[in-house]
Amino acid sequence: MTDIRSHVIRKNIIGSLIIVIFSALIFTIPQFFGKSIDTTLVLSTIVMISIYVVLSFDIIQRTAIALLGAAILMASVITLGAVTPQHTLDFIIELIDFNTIGLLLGMMIIVAILGETGIFNWVAVKATQLSRGNPWRLMIILCTFTAIVSAFVDNVTVILLMIPVTLTIFRFLNRSPFPYIIGQTMCSNIGGAATLIGDPPNIIIGSAANIDFNSFIIGMGPTVAITFVSSLFVLRFLFATELKTGFDVKAIEKFQEENLVRDKNLLKKSLAILAAVIFFFTIQGVIGIEVSLIAFAGAAVLLVITRINVEKVLHEVDWSTLLFFAGLFIVIGIFAEAGGIEILSSTVIGITGGDPWSTFLSIIWLSAIASGFVDNIPFTVTMTPLLENLENNAEIVAGFGHHSINPLWWALALGADFGGNLTLIGSSAGVVAAGISAKYGFRLTFNQWFKVGLPFTIITVTIGMISLSIFTLLSK
Repeated sequence: MTDIRSHVIRKNIIGSLIIVIFSALIFTIPQFFGKSIDTTLVLSTIVMISIYVVLSFDIIQRTAIALLGAAILMASVITLGAVTPQHTLDFIIELIDFNTIGLLLGMMIIVAILGETGIFNWVAVKATQLSRGNPWRLMIILCTFTAIVSAFVDNVTVILLMIPVTLTIFRFLNRSPFPYIIGQTMCSNIGGAATLIGDPPNIIIGSAANIDFNSFIIGMGPTVAITFVSSLFVLRFLFATELKTGFDVKAIEKFQEENLVRDKNLLKKSLAILAAVIFFFTIQGVIGIEVSLIAFAGAAVLLVITRINVEKVLHEVDWSTLLFFAGLFIVIGIFAEAGGIEILSSTVIGITGGDPWSTFLSIIWLSAIASGFVDNIPFTVTMTPLLENLENNAEIVAGFGHHSINPLWWALALGADFGGNLTLIGSSAGVVAAGISAKYGFRLTFNQWFKVGLPFTIITVTIGMISLSIFTLLSK
């Protein structure tokens, strides 16, 4: 007990020192070069880094630190006069992406009702039986299914559906689900990069560049396919030890198939509503209704037609994850409002000197790194006006040759989508996976994720970059 307490104290001291040192550097380095930085930008940068340090050292629970960071920054912008107290609520509402929050809430309700049917147990048993006790084969089955579905359904929705299946499998087998949760979540981010609706940044890019569904698949599909296949072997290498020992399928065969699905009538209703929701997701660009409203409508209809206990369903909703997102949106939003992301983007793009291929590669890696630490939605929103300007640059257009869609848009999509795998909070799918795992009693830490996410992201972004560059040259 003493050793554990000493370790915690030592960890807290190191984390606090890193925050203090970083804060001192942020305040002093610009002064040393005779430059001044907006106070709000300085404070928001310090708060963001502090959140990542706290998460990395596991000092405070992630929802608590995100909400604390949001409260500190809100108090700061009011004190500095950037926002008047009367407009505080409007300011917060503008910062929080309620479309994402609403989508998650609606789908969490649908998944909670679906879970009451026992379908997750049935899928878990079938997937395990197909693997025949081979952990590598099970990894392929789960990751391939997740990646393919993520290309045609929002990948956060897929994670909401699949992670309970994975956790159920390994609860039966009495083994750690860590490699499979990581693998599925990362593959969902890769698979989602293939289509216009697979990942939220793609919708933003498609709208800004006027890219339709089919053109997006043609532009990103081949690159994503090559990267996904490669990513499976990367996962096998990174989890070589965990995937070495087989498991006994008999541990799961004791569950009789007819007893796995507890309520077939409820299952039929739930699957019908889920299918309708997914259908409306796919035509969302045509009908123009936000995905959050579609998910909410589906949840509401399902609650009514099933007459299920609403309090019980709401108890299953992961409110901690939703609050974490809200706090993080506020922190990142204030950082973006202060010009942080734009300064970072403009600086890196300025270094390229307007060379098309240097700009192409810089956008990929800037997007990948930034999206690992800053939510890729506000980052993509900030980058789109910069790319719109570069799209009209005569030197860049001439350097790439004739393309109906400027390759810089594909560079942004690749970096923003793949880069979300770098950290636990780099993508909505990762945060949701961690939240669901915690509800099942399995905890993912920032460091656990980063140890896998760093090499995985470097390798997959590199493979994606090479593939995308080749396809760009061949499509001239």
